Amino acid sequence: MIFNSFTFFVFFLVVYALYVLLQKNLRWQNAMLLAASCVFYGAWSWRFLFLMFASISVDYACALCIERGKDERTRKKFVFLSILVNLSVLGFFKYFNFFAGSFQELLQGLGFSANIHALNIILPIGISFYTFEAMSYVIDVYRGKMQPTRNYIHYALFVLYFPHLIAGPIMRAKDLLPQIVSPRTLSRNKIYDGVYLICWGLFKKVAVADNLGVVVDMTFRTNASSGMMCLLALYAFAFQIYCDFSGYSDIARGLGKCMGFEIMINFRLPYLATNPVEFWKRWHISLSSWLRDYLYIPLGGNRKGTFMMYRNLLITMFLGGLWHGANWTFVVWGAYHGLLLVIYKWIEPDFPSMPKIKNPALQKIWHGLKIIFFFNLVCLGWLFFRAENIGQALLFLNRIAGNFFFDIRAAQSIFYLLLFLPLLFVLEKKYRNFEDPLAIPRWDHWQTPILVTLMIFSIIIFAAPGRNAFIYFQF
Repeated sequence: MIFNSFTFFVFFLVVYALYVLLQKNLRWQNAMLLAASCVFYGAWSWRFLFLMFASISVDYACALCIERGKDERTRKKFVFLSILVNLSVLGFFKYFNFFAGSFQELLQGLGFSANIHALNIILPIGISFYTFEAMSYVIDVYRGKMQPTRNYIHYALFVLYFPHLIAGPIMRAKDLLPQIVSPRTLSRNKIYDGVYLICWGLFKKVAVADNLGVVVDMTFRTNASSGMMCLLALYAFAFQIYCDFSGYSDIARGLGKCMGFEIMINFRLPYLATNPVEFWKRWHISLSSWLRDYLYIPLGGNRKGTFMMYRNLLITMFLGGLWHGANWTFVVWGAYHGLLLVIYKWIEPDFPSMPKIKNPALQKIWHGLKIIFFFNLVCLGWLFFRAENIGQALLFLNRIAGNFFFDIRAAQSIFYLLLFLPLLFVLEKKYRNFEDPLAIPRWDHWQTPILVTLMIFSIIIFAAPGRNAFIYFQF
């Protein structure tokens, strides 16, 4: 059951009707939402619901034991138990075959005979997202940042709440649990904002990302011989993954708003960043902030000297890349962004001594050039993210650098880039507040319905064949 399907449309209408009917009874409303979230996840695989509830039960109990722990040693035991269980489940389902295969290749490379059988493991959908949410809850309880909930249904709903369950944002318990335990109020403005965000997210996913995906998939599937086609596919993927992932976050926020929930902002116009630090404050904010708070800072952050800061950045981004998937391409992508952060931190102290541009026009031009330069650095990283393997990524780089010529297929494929991206840029940049770039544009009342109508027509007319799942579902 995916957001861009008729099945989900019917599902949400039924859930929302029950939600409104139960508005005066918080207990039954939350119970209904939990049941609905189980149905939503069970549509993928009912058997993994047992795994999720087993994990939920462990974390729920560990948090209570941490609060009641009489000494630090006891408290540490339970936080360690929770982390061990969560990482063990994540590691087995997501990384067992990857590490087993890599170990076999290493042994064979050293001249040893090895035949490690891969297991037929099905990856539970959304496991990386809800695992990080559960870990942050227990760690925050251990750190004294929040009190554990004693209501099992409330905690289970925090983990399973269907709008953000599959692909985030990675919500913190201290932000979502207070909304679960308190009555939500429905207002006309929230519903308007929610409907707008849902339509905007579907527009970015169905009309833009899926059509760009046709170009991208064709190019990577056929290993296009033209460097121009490879470069176009790389740029197309940059906007495909942005529209696909931010579109999911828009829809999640919109569904939440319709029910009175506030789900965090996950994107703030990331391709307008001029450096890697700014980029990671704008892209997948829920993950980057999670890695900062629960990995980078505990490693020492920037408190133990410059060299240790570089080391911590590289470790954090390396593991952040591995979080995305069991493939060396993701590891390289994470290490690449870690290297960008290290280089930027290395040269940043010299910035104040550089000549200042005083002319306002030249300042804007220079700022635009920095955006373009860093966007291309980001796209270079996306090549490894999208490639099936390291060899394919290197092949595309070789063709872009050494076999670049005008390709009529590439010129035809650029149609969707020319059609949608200027509109996307205008709506995202000009009419949005940077502090809440996903909020509904505060236009006159007659303008917003027209825009929503145009988005709905675009979704219907330009929908790519089939119903494509969101890219981040695989993580």
